[in-house]
Amino acid sequence: MSASQSKSAGMFSPMTMLVLVLVGVISFTGLAVLSAYAPELRKGDNGGEHALSRSSVGFGAVSRLLSLMGEPVLTSRGDLPASAEEGLLVLTPSTGMSPAPLERNDHIGPTLIVLPKWVVGGHPKRRGWVTILGDNDFRETLSVLPVSLRKDLKLNQGKGKRMVRLRRPSGEAFGAPVQIDQPRSLSGPGWTPVLVDEGGATVLAMHADSWTYVLADPDYLNTQGLKTADGARTAVAMLNLIRDEDSPVVFDVTLHGFKRTRSLMRLILEPPLVGATLVAAALALLAGAQAFARFGPPLRSRRAVALGKAALADNTAGLVRLAGREHRMARLYARLIQASAARAIGAPRGLDGQDLVDFLDRVSRTVGATNTYSALADRALTATPSDLMAVARDLHTWKQELIRGRQ
Repeated sequence: MSASQSKSAGMFSPMTMLVLVLVGVISFTGLAVLSAYAPELRKGDNGGEHALSRSSVGFGAVSRLLSLMGEPVLTSRGDLPASAEEGLLVLTPSTGMSPAPLERNDHIGPTLIVLPKWVVGGHPKRRGWVTILGDNDFRETLSVLPVSLRKDLKLNQGKGKRMVRLRRPSGEAFGAPVQIDQPRSLSGPGWTPVLVDEGGATVLAMHADSWTYVLADPDYLNTQGLKTADGARTAVAMLNLIRDEDSPVVFDVTLHGFKRTRSLMRLILEPPLVGATLVAAALALLAGAQAFARFGPPLRSRRAVALGKAALADNTAGLVRLAGREHRMARLYARLIQASAARAIGAPRGLDGQDLVDFLDRVSRTVGATNTYSALADRALTATPSDLMAVARDLHTWKQELIRGRQ
């Protein structure tokens, strides 16, 4: 065999095929698991106005700050756990977002809605950063609120950057001064002021008929508002003002497409079904190992009671073996071969007994056969069960030699 032929013959060795199968199975399993948990693996740092974004208009900084301070904070991608049902739910809708998710909000604890303000575009060089293109229209800002909340609600906006000093409606100073660009405030019937600026304009208000708060300007909580220590202290104080002590702050990111969806794949990879999944995987592995190690074609199932000539012969042989008379079959088989050989070579009619034996021996010596019939007949008389196959084979060979010699 040439070198090229030996090389091509070794390309598909059993070990190579086994490695290819294992690599394929592991790759497919990894792809399935990653696909099932893809929403949870997304960082979400896309420059949006949510708690996964670290851009200037995002709220990732305040979430990180609360976590570093040891405050209970949660980034929600789905249904809230029982421990967070009475916590402060922070909703940060973007401009142009439908108010339907906010209308379906059934949170039993306080809810803070942070109104959008800026129109931004992606940064050309840094992923996750944004470029502020301007502020949005008042109507677009209020359109994210449910109809019941935005009725008769008005937004007001100042000009330029200025230092805002927040106060409680009673006149008590709150937090530290914060520099805000084009600060916004709100007004309208049915709203109770919670925080106001030095001019008395409402910055944070609570709806009279629900436990819902609305923050007019997001720069008090977003990343650009926390660029100074005073801004960070004011943001934390604002959240602590409207939440119960030791209750968590929950930042909802489902509004921005990061909702954890239920799927069959993730269901079988999590308790309590993960045990059954592991058992099924082990069974599949064992079945594959058995199929890989099996030699020859698979055995076909047989009838309980076989039919046909072969079954009759097998049953007869079984009965003879059960009776312990296998060795007596050799003498009868030798006589059967004797009669068959005599007919095949045209022995004279009337020959019988020793005369026929002598005639067959003469023919055997004439044609140069390996054995004579008399020698084979003697072996058949004294044959043991272990000698039967050898005697039968030699008798068959002798008959074939006589037939070819006579022809």
